[in-house]
Amino acid sequence: MDVMTQTRKAADVRSAVRERTRIMGILNVTPDSFSDGGEYFDIEHAVRYAGEMARSSADMIDIGGESSRPGSTAISVDEELKRVMPVLKAVKDAIDIPVSVDTWKSEVARQVLSAGADIINDITALRGDKAMPGVIKEFDAGVILMHMKGKPRTMQNDPEYDDLMAEISAYLRESIDIAEAAGIDPDKIVIDPGIGFGKKLEHNLEILRELGRLKSLGKTILVGSSRKSFLGEITGRGTDARLFGTAASVAAAAFAGADIVRVHDVGAMLDVVRVIDAIKGQGLL
Repeated sequence: MDVMTQTRKAADVRSAVRERTRIMGILNVTPDSFSDGGEYFDIEHAVRYAGEMARSSADMIDIGGESSRPGSTAISVDEELKRVMPVLKAVKDAIDIPVSVDTWKSEVARQVLSAGADIINDITALRGDKAMPGVIKEFDAGVILMHMKGKPRTMQNDPEYDDLMAEISAYLRESIDIAEAAGIDPDKIVIDPGIGFGKKLEHNLEILRELGRLKSLGKTILVGSSRKSFLGEITGRGTDARLFGTAASVAAAAFAGADIVRVHDVGAMLDVVRVIDAIKGQGLL
């Protein structure tokens, strides 16, 4: 078989995968994020990195201005906007894919949506700011509802569950009800089980094994396992050396039913989800 024939066959397989796992690229503009704090704090650097992720086939970018790592504390609305707004505007001018902003504050949401953001990624699942559902409805934006036990400052202080997946499902069901009661488009609601947010190692592994149970909620499922500490517990590696651990967790999530994976290393994880999607036969003709 010559090289051209091989190339055509590979292209045929890629084009046959109609339904696929989407990739959300992470762009933290914080000085204290657990993985890349301070790395993209400079606007030009942040925009350049966002462009690289878009060229690597990211389906969307998630901009975060406030760290939610274990032990972190909240910052003011003004400080969060100071970090996020210049980068958001520059990214929207530079690339043409949806942009999410990771915030739980309604005033931040209002301003970033006014500036062109498409999605609000709320780690409190609409419970941290009662005005948030109305703001999202007003702008007809998408929303990501994440499960978190406790608050970032204390969430890793020995979290316990009687039935992990049942409790996550019930929590997310309540937040879905809040969103839909506020008039948020049901098709624009995404759910996230919150790996690493009030979970021990065994909880994170159970989420990846049992992710399919969340399909009963009838919503798009997002999973964010990239570079997280549970991978370090397993491999003994630091945050900057967890590429292969992340790849394994992303593969597990995609195979178990994640519709979107939130990752730092877009290019590498694109190969992971392409292979998993092909194994699953998603949309293969």
